[in-house]
Amino acid sequence: MVMEVGTMQNINLIRFSELYNWSVSHLLGQDFEYNKNFPLVKIGKFLTKNNNVINLDNDTIYKRVTVSGNNGGVRLRNTEVGKNIGTKRQFIVESGQFILSKIDARNGAMGLVPEDLEGAIVTNDFPTYDVDTKAILPQFLLLITTTKKFIEFAQTCSSGTTNRQRIDLKKFLDVQIPLPPLNDADAIKQGLPTDITQEKLVAEYNQKIKEAEQAKQNAIEKEAEIETYLYKELGIQKAEKKEAKKGLHFVRFKDMERWDSEYLLTELIELNSDFPLVSYNNLFIDLYNGIPARHYSTEGVRFLKVADIRPNHISNHNIKHINSYKKTDLITENTLLITRKGTVGNSIFIKDNNKYTASSEVFIIKLDTQKVNGDYLSIINNSEFVQNQYREKNTGTIMPSISQNKLKEIKIPLPKSLEKQNDIVEKVSLIERTAKNYLDLSETLKTNAIKDFENIIFKTAVE
Repeated sequence: MVMEVGTMQNINLIRFSELYNWSVSHLLGQDFEYNKNFPLVKIGKFLTKNNNVINLDNDTIYKRVTVSGNNGGVRLRNTEVGKNIGTKRQFIVESGQFILSKIDARNGAMGLVPEDLEGAIVTNDFPTYDVDTKAILPQFLLLITTTKKFIEFAQTCSSGTTNRQRIDLKKFLDVQIPLPPLNDADAIKQGLPTDITQEKLVAEYNQKIKEAEQAKQNAIEKEAEIETYLYKELGIQKAEKKEAKKGLHFVRFKDMERWDSEYLLTELIELNSDFPLVSYNNLFIDLYNGIPARHYSTEGVRFLKVADIRPNHISNHNIKHINSYKKTDLITENTLLITRKGTVGNSIFIKDNNKYTASSEVFIIKLDTQKVNGDYLSIINNSEFVQNQYREKNTGTIMPSISQNKLKEIKIPLPKSLEKQNDIVEKVSLIERTAKNYLDLSETLKTNAIKDFENIIFKTAVE
C-alpha cells in the first residue's frame, strides 16, 4: 500500500483512490515501502473466507489447531472429544489454507495449514482462508506476511487491551501487497520481465533455508564427534540402560530415594573407563548455591539463569542484569557452574572475574585445580557418561532437581596427568569451535534468506 504522495511537516497527503480505511492510526501508522515495479493487490482479492461450519458431536474426537507467534508455524494443539469442547460451532480446516490468530496476529501468528491438520477444527478466533493459487503462491503470501514490516502493520490493525488485542480483519484484508508475476509464463502474459517471479523468489528462499538446515546438521554431527572422541580417548565402555524389571516388584521404603517407577524398576547403569573414576566430592573445594531471583535492571552485573547455562557456553538469548547484590555474590574467576533445577546438569567453567552472579538454582563450585582442569571437568560433565548419572540421581519428574550430596556422588574418568586433561580440552575445543562456526553459518543463511527477499519486495531491507 503506497500512501504518501507528499509531506508538509505534519501534513500527510493521501490519494483518495487509496483511502480504503479512515482510521487515523491506521493511516499514519503505516509506511509500506513496497517495490513499485510490481502491481499492488489487496490481500482480500485472493483470499476467500472458509465457512465450512461444523456443529461438534459429543462422541467424536477432534484435532484442534493452534498458531504460534513469531512465525512459529501452525501445529496440533491437542485432540479432544466433542463433549469436552465448550464452543460447539466451529470450522473445519483444509491443508494449504491461510490461517491467522485474531489475538496474536500482531505477534506474527499466521501460517499455512499443514497436511497433517487436514480436517482439524478451529474457532472463529482462528479465521482460515482459501488461497487463489492462480494469483499467488501460498508460500509467497506466507513470506510476505512474516516479514517485520508486515508484522508492524498487523500491530496497527489490532485494538483492545495489551494482552487481548484482536486484529481488524477488514483492515487486514484491505492491505495491498506487491504481487510479482506468478511464473515466467505469467510475466510474459503481463508484459513484465521474467527475472523476478513468485516462483523464483520462493525457490531462492527455500534454497537458502535448505543450506541453513544443512549447516545446522553439520553442527550436530560435529558436536557428536565430541562424545565419540571422549569415549575413545578415555576408554569409556558405553553401557546401555538395562531393561526394566518385569512383574511384581517390591522395594523397601527405607531404600526409596525417588518415587517414579522408571527409576525403581530400572537397573543402574554401570560405569567403566580405562582411567580411575573419581567422585565430585574429591574434586570440589567449595560448593554452594547462587542467589534468589532479584528485581532485574537494564544495567549492572549479568544475572545467569538456568536457561542461560548451556553445555560449555552461556546463551545470550534473554540477558538479565541486577544492580542490587553483595560483593560475595559475584562469581570469581576459575569457577564451575552446574544447573541444579529444571534443566539439571548443564555446566560451564567461568574464567572471567566478577562479571556474573548466578541464580539460586545454579551450583557455584570451586575446584581442586591440582587435580582437575576446570574445562576438562565441564566437558566431561556435559557428556552422556555423566548426564546418565544425573538422570539416575535427580528427584522430581515435573521439575527435576539434584541435591548437593547427590551431585558429589557423580563420578568421572580422570587422567592423573593435568597435561593429558589439557590435551583433551584443546582437542574438544577445536571441535566445538568448528560446530559453532556451522551454527553461525546456519543463522546467517536464515537471516539472509528473509533479508534478500525483503530487499526485493521492499525499497530497502529491514535491518
